[in-house]
Amino acid sequence: MESILDRLKDKKLDTSTSNKRKLYIESYGCAMNFSDSEIIASIMADSGFQTTEDEMDADLVLLNTCAIRDNAEQRIRNRLIHLKRNKREKPNLIVGVLGCMAERLKDQLLEEEKLVDLVAGPDSYRDLPKLIEEVNDGAKAINVILSKEETYADLSPVRLNSNGVTAFISIMRGCDNMCTFCVVPFTRGRERSRDPDSIVLEAKNLLDNGYKEITLLGQNVDSYLWFGGGPKKEFKKLSTEEQASSVDFADLLERVAISVPGMRVRYSTSHPRDITDKVVHTMASHKNICNHIHFPVQSGSSRILDLMNRNYTREEYLEKIDMIRGIIPNCAISGDIIAGFCTETEADVEDTISLMKQSNFCYSFMYTYSERPGTLAAKKLQDDVSEEDKSKRLTKIIEAQNEVSKAINHGLIGQTLEVLVESEAKRGNADWKGRSDESIKVIFPKANHAIGDLVQVKITKATTTTLIGVPV
Repeated sequence: MESILDRLKDKKLDTSTSNKRKLYIESYGCAMNFSDSEIIASIMADSGFQTTEDEMDADLVLLNTCAIRDNAEQRIRNRLIHLKRNKREKPNLIVGVLGCMAERLKDQLLEEEKLVDLVAGPDSYRDLPKLIEEVNDGAKAINVILSKEETYADLSPVRLNSNGVTAFISIMRGCDNMCTFCVVPFTRGRERSRDPDSIVLEAKNLLDNGYKEITLLGQNVDSYLWFGGGPKKEFKKLSTEEQASSVDFADLLERVAISVPGMRVRYSTSHPRDITDKVVHTMASHKNICNHIHFPVQSGSSRILDLMNRNYTREEYLEKIDMIRGIIPNCAISGDIIAGFCTETEADVEDTISLMKQSNFCYSFMYTYSERPGTLAAKKLQDDVSEEDKSKRLTKIIEAQNEVSKAINHGLIGQTLEVLVESEAKRGNADWKGRSDESIKVIFPKANHAIGDLVQVKITKATTTTLIGVPV
């Protein structure tokens, strides 16, 4: 009988010249979507599809979509219109939309606009071969049913567009947080954790295949919890026996770090309400766990945070920042910021900017608020900040972050950092590009180094986003 270890052996892209059907897959949005695309490629490989990087060579085109902001949906619609033109040249081409747009826009995409042949939600990827058969039989195919159990734990991802150095490992799916601005609980379903043994096996397999860094992925990794026979949300609701055999995120992080001592270990994303000092102490105890936490705040105003249903105040967020840096004084912290949420005032924006500076974010992902249909904010709050004001506020927030990032980066001039080489720098081919332990981009001359090397680099120059140095 095939073991879970056998099933988790990393699949390679099939580059043979056989008559296999060709799959072209495009990913949008968060790292979780890119990780899901590797699961999809694995499922389709077992059904006889060879992955191609040329959409015109494909028999099946799948767009793995993001619905977190309106502009992401518009980009995907434009791609579908382009692909509809491709179908004129290749009438048997099958086009499908997967992921977060699938459930919300299934009727429009399939029937009203006739842009796609199949629609599949994040929990129905195992059903793709059957859906394709339905399309071949002349039907429009759809499955957007959400699952309370599916984690794809037994599937070995096909590493798409891989540099052979860094890889994602999904440790859980779904989200229970119900932030009012967020569509994820409705598109990805309830939270469920993956068997830790399968996660460790996947990490070991990546190490065996030469990878040097992994990122453990979840919508909220700090709420990861596994006990004996399966996933369960709240530790306090477990029996004494279940508690004794349970694995929380700190336990998982330690297991992974110990199992792959030659690899860097990162994780994303942490929720400020749920991160514990146990997690941070685990980071401090293992050299191969990177010195960086992505710690979305969304707003520096307690009033806005309450409207967002983030379940912490400004003061509580800053207390968590103090806890982290009390254990790891030089821990790099990055954030997410939303500008222009419902009822936001200029005073709320100033609160956000002051929190960013106090937290000393090394970088942030910053966006204007985009109301998403079906979310609690869309149902209960008025999107009353003008687009002009949203844009102006975002500009102020970006300028503030640039100021903080520049100061952090310039403070690193003269220091020597360990950098993992990931690729050639974009400008010319004389330099390597990689990331420091703190997840800051570093560029330096190639010398005798290669992709995948860990290099000691002395920083000689800095910009707002990049460090420049020389290997030592």
